[in-house]
Amino acid sequence: MDFLTILQILDSTIRLATPLLLACLAGLFSERAGIFDIGLEGKMLAAAFVSAAIAFVSGSVWIGLLAGIGVSVALSALHGVASITFRGNQLISGVAINFLAAGLTVVIAQDWFQQGGRTPALEGLARFSPIELPFASALADVPIFGPIYAELISGHTLIVYLALLAVPLSWYILFRTRFGLRLRAVGENPGAVDTAGVSVVGLRFAAVAICGMLCGIAGAYLATALQAGFVKDMSAGRGFIALAALIFAKWRPWHALYACLLFGFLQAIALRPNVIEEVIGFKIQIQLLDALPYILTVVILAGFVGKAIPPRAGGEPYVKER
Repeated sequence: MDFLTILQILDSTIRLATPLLLACLAGLFSERAGIFDIGLEGKMLAAAFVSAAIAFVSGSVWIGLLAGIGVSVALSALHGVASITFRGNQLISGVAINFLAAGLTVVIAQDWFQQGGRTPALEGLARFSPIELPFASALADVPIFGPIYAELISGHTLIVYLALLAVPLSWYILFRTRFGLRLRAVGENPGAVDTAGVSVVGLRFAAVAICGMLCGIAGAYLATALQAGFVKDMSAGRGFIALAALIFAKWRPWHALYACLLFGFLQAIALRPNVIEEVIGFKIQIQLLDALPYILTVVILAGFVGKAIPPRAGGEPYVKER
């Protein structure tokens, strides 16, 4: 395996890990506040469709991005009302959002565009274009550093860089701000937060809103950057993989980055079976490579990667004492 091939695999790893990372951070904020969200998948899927459809109609990827974030936040608000206001079962609410998104996206897409449940291909200003960082072309021929900078660091879309920036930003918000301290406290002991005069409901809705915003960006990335349009079920289980990565990361931002890069790497190598066969020395079924991220998800959720302790008040509605 030559150096350029390694860089191409790592480049694909970053691109494929981006929606997982955004969804994982979305779940991190929500679950740190005590709201379990199985509906990450549905919010990503709905945002992917709406962002692609609006970007195609308007001709602007930015309007599509805002529309995708808007529908994801709306679904998060629905989840918040069901699980926070009415104290419903958080898991059932999340599953309902997944079913709702899976059905409505196809039905509306077929009625709107008559293309079998997909949107027309996006072109030009209707999708995100790669960004070439300064001096990338000039440094491309410099040994080792040049290809790394030109091929691996440069050439990604804006959302990729924003997703990577969101990791230290999330860490700072959660562990270095008063808001983050209160948010984490709500997930551990909401009664103590309420006693201190801080609104538990307000903090949990804030966490749910942040979750919706990040899921919206993740879905928009799928349809307007990673691909050029929406297709049926294009989230392909990424929301569930993000939940597995969150458990693997034990609800910590930096560990979430590493976990998502691992899942992205498994998806990247599945796209290059010939390279893998060259390394291991024998033929391997492509279907097995495609299944690796999902196999790892099952392994993590089965508890084989070590004990992961969620926030103590996670999944439990808060009832204020009178």
